[in-house]
Amino acid sequence: MKDEPGLRRIRTLPGMSGESPSSKSTVSPEADQASVPDDPIVGIDLGTTNSLVAFADAAGPRILELDTGIDRGSDAGPTRSEAGLVPSVLRYRGDVVEAVGREAAAGLEDHATRTVFSVKRYMGRRFDDRRADAEASPYRVVANARGLAGVEIDGRVRSPEEISADLLAHLRDLASEALGVPVRRAVVTVPAYFDDAQRQATRDAGRIAGIDVVRILNEPTAAALAYGIGGRGDAETIVVYDLGGGTFDVTVLEVMPADPSSPEGEAIFRVLATAGDTHLGGDDFDRVLLGDLHEEAMAESDPDRRARRLAVLRAVGARAKVALSDAAATRIRLDGGGVVPDLDRTIERADFEAAAKPLVDRTLEACGRALKDAGLERASIDRVVLVGGSTRMPMIREAVEVWFDRPAYVALDPDRVIALGAAVQGSILAGTRRDALLLDVIPLSLGLETAGGAVAKLVSRNTMVPTRSVEMFSTSVDGQLNVGLHVLQGEREMVADCRSLARFELRGLPPMPAGIPQIEVAFNVDANGVLGVDAVERRSGRRARVQVVPSNGLTREEVDRIEADSVTHARDDMRVHRIVDLAVNAALDVKWITEALDRVREEVEPDVVASVESGLVAVRDLITQARADPRSVDADAFHAAKDHLDRTSMPVHEASISRSLRDEGSPDG
Repeated sequence: MKDEPGLRRIRTLPGMSGESPSSKSTVSPEADQASVPDDPIVGIDLGTTNSLVAFADAAGPRILELDTGIDRGSDAGPTRSEAGLVPSVLRYRGDVVEAVGREAAAGLEDHATRTVFSVKRYMGRRFDDRRADAEASPYRVVANARGLAGVEIDGRVRSPEEISADLLAHLRDLASEALGVPVRRAVVTVPAYFDDAQRQATRDAGRIAGIDVVRILNEPTAAALAYGIGGRGDAETIVVYDLGGGTFDVTVLEVMPADPSSPEGEAIFRVLATAGDTHLGGDDFDRVLLGDLHEEAMAESDPDRRARRLAVLRAVGARAKVALSDAAATRIRLDGGGVVPDLDRTIERADFEAAAKPLVDRTLEACGRALKDAGLERASIDRVVLVGGSTRMPMIREAVEVWFDRPAYVALDPDRVIALGAAVQGSILAGTRRDALLLDVIPLSLGLETAGGAVAKLVSRNTMVPTRSVEMFSTSVDGQLNVGLHVLQGEREMVADCRSLARFELRGLPPMPAGIPQIEVAFNVDANGVLGVDAVERRSGRRARVQVVPSNGLTREEVDRIEADSVTHARDDMRVHRIVDLAVNAALDVKWITEALDRVREEVEPDVVASVESGLVAVRDLITQARADPRSVDADAFHAAKDHLDRTSMPVHEASISRSLRDEGSPDG
């Protein structure tokens, strides 16, 4: 017997959802070294542009001012505003990490092909999904044997996880030095719209670096924790707008304040919806600002000169963007030294803002999707929090304030707020704080393939995590020994329109008629958004399990298509799903009625036999038509034909039951 999905949904068992604690936070002064436990849990903001480490104790969270390896007294040393920020940049030579952080960033122009930055964009992604980024990169991005993006330097291909692990190991060592104790555990933040593959890639990076990633925390949620929203005030609905170097996401949260009558009362942070774009960030604004200069560099035929030009332009663009945040215009001067073209150009802020408007509009479109998913209007939002270094651009703040019709909330440094929130979450997991409860959500629905190619959704989009959902299924084929289980992600009703996450088998079932086995399937989504699927056949006790670790993530285009198609095709999808289910159930009815009729044909009135046989022919024809093309079948007509067959076959079932009772009472029974 082949291992087909062959599953029929039986009934839904009450789902169970767990809870992940969280906490409010404010910036605090340096804590006493003696307050650091022997095994602390730090918060790490593993950013596209910069990374930070924070630690929280009873006094509150603080950013660790890590030594980046450059003399603070030199001109190259970090300024006060840069303290604690470690550029997410690494330089390699052969198998060796030659420089990390500020030192690597300072040498980017001279070592363009061996210096890696913005690797977060490639985490858990296929090369084809990030081809545009790869072509615009000074270093060489290639596809590995599995088609995933990798970085080739000196003939060796490193995965984004390996590179991120090297950065995490560096941060771990610096944090250990700063705290005076070994750092082995961390809460690591990710964009809210990171899918399962990207989250798993982040965990893998931590494991390679020797760090136990105790929690993957969504960046917008971390920001809410850092702000301490919900302390003792009124209930609020807030929006966290997070525009970083490489990604954008927006999250809608409902915050219930702590009970003022209880000093141990918990503030509740409930995520209502999230949306975003994993292919939109400050890097994209840099490229827009440079415009034709970037295009000219891309057209350079010599690989080394091309890499050098792109590296130089990246640095120039970043500086110009920062300058335009404070001035109406900035002048770019560059002596290329014969390696790259000389440059002397003035860029007006107004021109930059006009060119970047489509990017800003994309962020606002995501805001609209998040509000729609949350079932809210703009007027329902009490506070809009800006997070991420790219929100320093005046056009971003202005656009957000106009769109939401309220001032933006920017009390904390947007570069540091996420790390602070991660540290707060770490302190909760370590047992230091117990004054808030965090209820996060999953971004896309999760389900299982059933007979006919339909999808049974076990966990709906925007369900709070951790969560557990259990449903009962059965077989649709007699004597089925193996059942294939196909795990899917998406909002559509049919398998062909959803994304495959994993396949596994439940093997060794005892041969039983279709519909008799009871297969209990449980979906368990942990606090990190990682899915585990368990299946057990109750009668035999046979079990199978899989932890979903997809081989690649979703492109922005795929995410947009999933969301748009789920709305556009909702009515048609439901109709097709109904027809598929009718066909599966009708096939079993036809089987059972045919078997019963063969047993008692001589005991039933001829007109009843004729009516049942006519009904069987009609339903069989509709089943065949539905299997070939479900959209060609009238669902109401199919349902009516099935109901007619059920009614006309009642005398057959009654006669079959009577025959069975007589057989059981006979001496030979």
